[in-house]
Amino acid sequence: MLRIDRAAVEELTRAQQPADLVPRVQDAVRLEFATIPPYLTAMLSLKPGRNRDIWWAVHDVVVDEMLHLLIGCNLLNALGARPALDAADFVPDYPGPLPLGIGEDLVVGLEPFSLGLMESVFMRIEEPENPLTFRQAGGAGAPPEFATIGEFYRTLSDALLALPRPVLPGDVRRQVVAPAWFGPDRLFPITTTKDAARAIGLIVEEGEGTPDSPVDPDGDIAHYYRFAAIAKGRRLVRDPSAPAGFSYSGAPYPFDADGVWPLTPNQRAADLDPESEAWRRVHQFRVTFTRLLDGLQRCVDGDPGHLDAAMGVMFELKLAGQMLATMPVLAGGVPTGRHAGPVFARAPVNL
Repeated sequence: MLRIDRAAVEELTRAQQPADLVPRVQDAVRLEFATIPPYLTAMLSLKPGRNRDIWWAVHDVVVDEMLHLLIGCNLLNALGARPALDAADFVPDYPGPLPLGIGEDLVVGLEPFSLGLMESVFMRIEEPENPLTFRQAGGAGAPPEFATIGEFYRTLSDALLALPRPVLPGDVRRQVVAPAWFGPDRLFPITTTKDAARAIGLIVEEGEGTPDSPVDPDGDIAHYYRFAAIAKGRRLVRDPSAPAGFSYSGAPYPFDADGVWPLTPNQRAADLDPESEAWRRVHQFRVTFTRLLDGLQRCVDGDPGHLDAAMGVMFELKLAGQMLATMPVLAGGVPTGRHAGPVFARAPVNL
């Protein structure tokens, strides 16, 4: 479970004006971004042409998390604050707790794909407060007890709606909309507290579903149940004969363990020989990652039309990661049995 610092939630309830919400919304933007590197690492570890159903499922979640990042930036701009994607602490250290998380409750690293990773980390990140349980082909489960990010977001939504002025103070020209990437029902200008509450509700429902359904507003299976389906090996589908109306009895999610590159968990550039091809590929990945962060910062700093270019860099990052994943790591010229993993950190300015 992803436990949120209770003090952060209580701080939201004391908000009197938009500025009071800014620090915690910036934390929420960091949190949404922080899920992308672990999800993307798992996706990049899947060999080309292998485990494609799983690849696409994780890929779609990565795209959703990019949307949630942009929604958070729109909210910060609506509050009259600057989204600080260029802050020194914006990219978290892996392995470690996610932003807003408490200590060692959930340690998140950058690891190659495995079914255990789906269940022990990814599902816990997305877990709702009261997860719905569905019959599985050949078995049944019991609901766990936990606390999640959902309470934080719902408290934030309530705090926004309780502000004395319904119109938020930010410059509407900084609002990012991108119909070529995200429909207007998913990414829209946030100018009022009602807009903000609607946007927050979309983030929660795409990750957790609703209290009554595992389906998000777009009709897709929410992230938590999508990861659960991968872990269980079968898609979650509507099932009128099941007590909850759904069951993990759909088409299989076939998993081929040999179709996963053995990436080095939590790769560090400093652990690689700077004369090696693996190091060069890691450096290329870091340069591309830095360009992505800079492009997104420009986009949310008042040039929303730059999103097309930033999304193009996101595609470059995926290609750089796919090439990187093929690179064996050598120690003294001898293969270690591991491949180079992606490093999500800004590239050194002077190298």
